[in-house]
Amino acid sequence: MYGIIHVLAQALIPAAVGKAIDAGIIAGDQRALLLWGGAVVALGVIQAAAGILRDRAALTTRLGAAYRTAQHITRQAARLGAALPKRVAKGEIVNAGVADIGRLGEALAETARGSGAVVAIAVVAAILLDTSWQLGLLVLLGVPLMVGAVSLLIRPLHRRQQRLREQQAELTGRAVDIVSGLRVLRGVGGEEVFAHRYRADSQRVRAAGVAVAQVEALFEAAKVLLPGLLTTAVVWLGAHYVATGRMGAGQLVAFYGYAVYLADPLRRLTAAAGRLTQGHVAARRITAFLALRPEFATGAADPVGCGGPGSLARPVPHEGPASLVRPVGYEGHAPFARPVPYEGPGSLARPVRYEGHAPFADPAAYEGHAPFARPVPYESPAPLADPASGLTVAPGRFTAVACASPADAAVLAARLGRYTDSAATLGDTPLGDLPPDEVRRRILVADNDDHLFAGPLREELRGRGDDTELERAIDAACARDIVEALPYGLDDLVAESGRNFSGGQRQRLRLVRALMADPEVLILVEPTSAVDAHTEARIARGVSALRTGRTTLVFTTSPVVLDRADHVVYVDAAKAVAQGSHGELLTDVRYRAVVAREEAA
Repeated sequence: MYGIIHVLAQALIPAAVGKAIDAGIIAGDQRALLLWGGAVVALGVIQAAAGILRDRAALTTRLGAAYRTAQHITRQAARLGAALPKRVAKGEIVNAGVADIGRLGEALAETARGSGAVVAIAVVAAILLDTSWQLGLLVLLGVPLMVGAVSLLIRPLHRRQQRLREQQAELTGRAVDIVSGLRVLRGVGGEEVFAHRYRADSQRVRAAGVAVAQVEALFEAAKVLLPGLLTTAVVWLGAHYVATGRMGAGQLVAFYGYAVYLADPLRRLTAAAGRLTQGHVAARRITAFLALRPEFATGAADPVGCGGPGSLARPVPHEGPASLVRPVGYEGHAPFARPVPYEGPGSLARPVRYEGHAPFADPAAYEGHAPFARPVPYESPAPLADPASGLTVAPGRFTAVACASPADAAVLAARLGRYTDSAATLGDTPLGDLPPDEVRRRILVADNDDHLFAGPLREELRGRGDDTELERAIDAACARDIVEALPYGLDDLVAESGRNFSGGQRQRLRLVRALMADPEVLILVEPTSAVDAHTEARIARGVSALRTGRTTLVFTTSPVVLDRADHVVYVDAAKAVAQGSHGELLTDVRYRAVVAREEAA
């Protein structure tokens, strides 16, 4: 609205100036001169005020669109979770969250100026038609022809911008990979190889940028040349009418003002077309990312017996000392979902105690607005099993899994942590029937792809624990030497992705953080692959002691860690083919070939 008011006030100024000349100066009417002079001043004030409000609204639109889109991208990245790196390249997310949101905001902000330009052209054409139909017709025919000529450049510009955008995402992804793996590249002497690849990709991006610039150069030239030609034609024809007496001097001044003024909305219109083209390219990339879906369902079934979201329905009646179990889902404010009958010590089902004013009593006594406080599950351990592989992790024990292929370890960890759909169960309940938040609270998968975030080391490692627990976890992970080597100890700062630590140090610090989470089930994937055998032995002893009575599953081929485990499972071709103690399994040739370091060497 402000953009339309702004251009309307600006469009009427030449008409008011022309009236002041004809009715005031040439006719010698001082009153008319003052009247139309005041109209020019009033139109100027309205134009300035509307312009300020238009720019303010456009800036609000641009920033609001950019930041809200960034929020949606961030939420989508969190929603995809572990599936994100498998579905989207790193460079794609960086470009979407930095460049694309800016282009999208600029495109939306440009609609205010573009719509104002359309209204301005229509108003000026109407005034010109009323004054001289020939000049009005010239404008009405010239503007569509000019827009049509410019539109011929939009399609190739859109196509080349799309190609440039894709190549920029690939180049950004390669740069991220090089920076994150620079220490490894230096260790294996691969810097030159990756530098050569980056130069080649950079040259392709440069060529794509030049191709875009060629079309943009023609586009910018057309934005200046075509409006200028139309302005020249209008002024020439108007001057001819004055010379032949068909138009007054004031009208000529007004027509010249319109001709000069038309250049601005015409340029704005063509600029809006360019911005909208860029915004369309960015919007397609963003919507493609937002359309991605997680690899598995995000919630359990709706609670049984609830009268709709937010209702407090009557819980299932109590049927014996062991029948009431922990709810597996929540809906609104309803504290109950479908109970699962308790099936014995190994079952997921667990008795519930209640915090607050409601004692642990027969839940059948409460109906309608049940005065239950928040249920707190009794943490009885439950077995974790993957039927597809035949792997079962006994509760409260330190279990190690030796996989013939590292890929099998990643697949099994993803299944048991519910990072992919599977038939894995915790107790008698399929993980797919549990809410994701509940799975994450009870099962933690820690691998060597986890990141260390920038900030104070204490806050990065401690989580919700206290300093006493943190000290024990540091000793268990054999990370005391890392902390003592820092100038400020635990108060020292961690660089982005932990770049100020070596690979082995980052691995041990990640282990400390995982131990501090203290989940019911902790799954570690090769937690000692970057440390020496002596440190491995100390870590195995420390983790085993700290996690006593808690379920711990370690995927490893280290004989030191395997020898410390309570139970060892050998997996070949994603199937559990043997199990027992480390010493017992050494009689199996296949197992011995995988874990014996001297043979692997």
